[in-house]
Amino acid sequence: MKETQLIPNLFRSEFSKIVSVLCKSFGIGNIQLAEDIASDTFLIASETWSLKGIPENPKAWLYSVAKNKTKDYFKRNSIYDEKIVPELKRENVDHQIEELDLSSENIEDSQLKMLFTICNPLLSKEAQISLALRVLCGLGIDEIASALLTNKSTINKRLQRAKTTYRKHKIELSLPSKEELAERQHSVLTIIYLLFNEGYYSSTTEKNTKKHLCLEAMSLLLIFIRSNNIPEADALMALFCFHSSRFEAREDELGNSILYEDQDTELWSQELISKGEEYLQKSVSGNAISKYHIEASIAFWHTKPAKNKLKWESILHLYNHLLQIEYSPITALNRTFALSKVNGKEKAISEALKINLNKNHLYHALLAELYHGIDEANEVTHLKIALSLAKTASERDLLKIKLNKTIPHT
Repeated sequence: MKETQLIPNLFRSEFSKIVSVLCKSFGIGNIQLAEDIASDTFLIASETWSLKGIPENPKAWLYSVAKNKTKDYFKRNSIYDEKIVPELKRENVDHQIEELDLSSENIEDSQLKMLFTICNPLLSKEAQISLALRVLCGLGIDEIASALLTNKSTINKRLQRAKTTYRKHKIELSLPSKEELAERQHSVLTIIYLLFNEGYYSSTTEKNTKKHLCLEAMSLLLIFIRSNNIPEADALMALFCFHSSRFEAREDELGNSILYEDQDTELWSQELISKGEEYLQKSVSGNAISKYHIEASIAFWHTKPAKNKLKWESILHLYNHLLQIEYSPITALNRTFALSKVNGKEKAISEALKINLNKNHLYHALLAELYHGIDEANEVTHLKIALSLAKTASERDLLKIKLNKTIPHT
């Protein structure tokens, strides 16, 4: 792999590890310093590797540079012994730079603690997801702003407020107490769920970044499961596996979306489907059914062939159950598609018109699909509305194709 390809891939996978270990060593209050050191490490790698070539073990090379960069930074700024060590001693945090531990065991422990610390209830949900995308997934400010449909200034303010909160309340990079564990576990699963969804459903994120976010979310969930073996986590992993099994079939080579019913099922990963079934089976060991169990079951049925008679009836039943647990307009919209498969398009249209999603292009795209073959005028109307609301070029291109098929030369 060329240096220009390797650096971005390594940045996405190793940036969060270096930052997490540094924060474990020097305190979460110094997270900006940890980010700066990690970023400088990759800058040095880019400059050095372009001249001397890629080292035999790139990760080990990065870790070595990160350690040296940390030492050099503190020596050069003369602040380590004066400010940071006294603070770390008060917090009983290891302050020996020479002992900076970048072993796989410590990296995993650091990332787990970072995950729980990011989900501190003192931070807003917006700050948590922004910080997770930055620190745990290594996304740049531009990428985060694009993914969350906002601007760089807003993201910078969210991150700065979060870092100020860590310092102000002297929050440590640590696991929650037994009393806080259950609530924080729920928050952690929510953030991991949102990270995956940002990769899987985002229409504003570049394809490689999308896949990276999904894989990073799965990696973080595996770390969580190894120390927090709860049924909800297994159900969430099942959901991720089922969704990821169709990743390669969801877009063409140009990045254009391919609708579910048009996907090449030969591209679906049977290995991930089998792994998802294992996690789903494991998840039923608990006493409660969470929304992750239901969503995983819906995703399970989506991996089954269309000829399976139970498929859409099962999906409709599961959507009914999911809406009882947690109502969402998008969930209600998805249910109408399953309803059309079971009870016909007329019934589905009647239900869809009750949903308040008039400013959502997916709502109008689905209505157009439901009107197809029944009412061409309404089909065209909703395709045009969807086209006007679509946020990306690929979405607009897909809608234009549908519109041209409905009324040629539009």
